[in-house]
Amino acid sequence: MEPQPHQKTTALVLPGGGARGAFQVGVLKAIAELVPRGTINPFGIISGTSAGAINSVVLAAKARRFRVAVAELERVWGNFRCHHVYRTDTRAMLRSSLQWLGAFVTGGTVVRMPGSLLDNSPLRAMLSRNVRFPRIHDAIEQDWLEAVTVTAAGYSSARSTSFFQATSDHREWSRTRRVGIQSDLNLDHLMASIAVPMIFPPVRIGREFFGDGAMRQATPLSPAVHLGARRILVVGVRDEIADTTPDPVESQMMPSIAQIAGYTLDTLFMDGLYSDLERLSRINQLIDSLPAEHRGAKLSRMRPIDTMVIVPSKDLRVLARKHRQELPATLRALLWGIGSRRGGESRLLSYLMFEQAYTRELIELGYHDAMQVREQLENFVKGKDIPRLFAPHWVEEDLDILH
Repeated sequence: MEPQPHQKTTALVLPGGGARGAFQVGVLKAIAELVPRGTINPFGIISGTSAGAINSVVLAAKARRFRVAVAELERVWGNFRCHHVYRTDTRAMLRSSLQWLGAFVTGGTVVRMPGSLLDNSPLRAMLSRNVRFPRIHDAIEQDWLEAVTVTAAGYSSARSTSFFQATSDHREWSRTRRVGIQSDLNLDHLMASIAVPMIFPPVRIGREFFGDGAMRQATPLSPAVHLGARRILVVGVRDEIADTTPDPVESQMMPSIAQIAGYTLDTLFMDGLYSDLERLSRINQLIDSLPAEHRGAKLSRMRPIDTMVIVPSKDLRVLARKHRQELPATLRALLWGIGSRRGGESRLLSYLMFEQAYTRELIELGYHDAMQVREQLENFVKGKDIPRLFAPHWVEEDLDILH
């Protein structure tokens, strides 16, 4: 099936989120059921960060057959085990723990400071076997794809770098602390984007080491906008319902390392997304509020961007806690050692729980939540009119400056 005109400017944005990326697969599964068989990838622009980068690259490499791409993602995510992502054997975990201890005790003079807490070489090997990067070039040449971008953070430059592969009419960009570099994507770009600080090792690209793209990505919608998006579907991995008031006793306890790490990951992966959505909503409302004849030269060149947001309807921390015992014993012991035996561990677990019972439940939740807005989602994919912002009501209220 040939691409429709609106597809070239329709973007899919997949933020990071570790194991929570399985939720995105459920949403994609619902979309695959809403489009006819044989449909090519309905998103001309695909932008991914961290775990979302994996999903993005697979969709780009298999752009000719969207349903096949989604089925492949569901097969992989639905059968994940932690040892597919990082080494969980006793020897590896013990060596990592002892190396960290020795490095701290000696100040790194006798025992070298390790590059990361976990060894994610199993994930690199799996991606190397399953992702055919040259097919991205073929998809662009055949007009099945306009652009795909993977974002990583440079440790030396302290910049958010979006490596993108696109048609020849796209240009690189440079802004304060964020750049877009045209490049043929490869495995190093992907591993750099998912290199969560301290947890996974950084990756060298050219003359610089890079880590998880969410670290410096204050504007996660920016790469898609730079690549020409006029409509954006964002699949987040955190529900935005505020937490209940903390227990008075628990709130006075010193937070554990596990609790701090989970909080840091939550901030890293999600807070920038909602700030950027708020900025986009403000610009849309400003443009829409002014008659065309009063916009002036610069404002007249601006166009509002329709945005649809799908986020989990359930708290993924609760789901992760339910599956805690399915983690490898070595990892449970490591988490226990950093204080995760207290209630604050659930947030960290929800990002590291690469176990099939948990990921399958997230896929099912993503599918359910997408089907709850089936009509609007189908209209979005088919290029029909949708509201400027379509999102769960609590998200819309937070982003509406006139609310």
